[in-house]
Amino acid sequence: MALSGLFLIFFLLQHLTINFTSVFSPETFNELSHFMGTNFVVQAILQPVLAFGVFFHLAMGIRLELMNRKARPVKYAYSKPGANSSWVSRNMIITGITVLLFLALHFYDFWIPELKIKYVDGLMDDTTRYYPELLHKFENPVRVGLYVLSFVFLALHLLHGFQSAFQSMGARHKKYTPIIEKLGTAYAVLVPFGFIVIAIYHFVAH
Repeated sequence: MALSGLFLIFFLLQHLTINFTSVFSPETFNELSHFMGTNFVVQAILQPVLAFGVFFHLAMGIRLELMNRKARPVKYAYSKPGANSSWVSRNMIITGITVLLFLALHFYDFWIPELKIKYVDGLMDDTTRYYPELLHKFENPVRVGLYVLSFVFLALHLLHGFQSAFQSMGARHKKYTPIIEKLGTAYAVLVPFGFIVIAIYHFVAH
């Protein structure tokens, strides 16, 4: 669970880096998107590994949730869960499923049309289409709102998930844990915020 989470954390940063170029350089965005969309290693190896990582992480999350409930089938007569843990840590399955629903929308918006354009329409060599396609998706205020809301849930998921991943692997020390927690908070806020900036910028600017 922790390893798949860290793998997806690394992917998010890479994905944000490429997408953020669309804010200041459409040409760079087109070039990077074309490379990622046509490179054999990315398409034939890394993309299947990424898909497996996403569904494996979800499956493990559901399994752990069921194991936790089974371990305590009868709730305490009186308890204050908020005093012992945060809302985010108690509802990782909710934020995780919300992020998965967003991924379904994201696949519908970009990945499925990409397959059609490349393999059905035969436009594999078109290097200038990526930026206009991105702008078209962010013309709809409802879709932009869904993207923004989804990244808020992603931020909540990461607030607990980032540092939890390191803790699960035994990286807990009085000297280093505070650094990991601060790094995790910064990542959980800045990365989703970066995606939100991209969506709102293209909606407002165009």
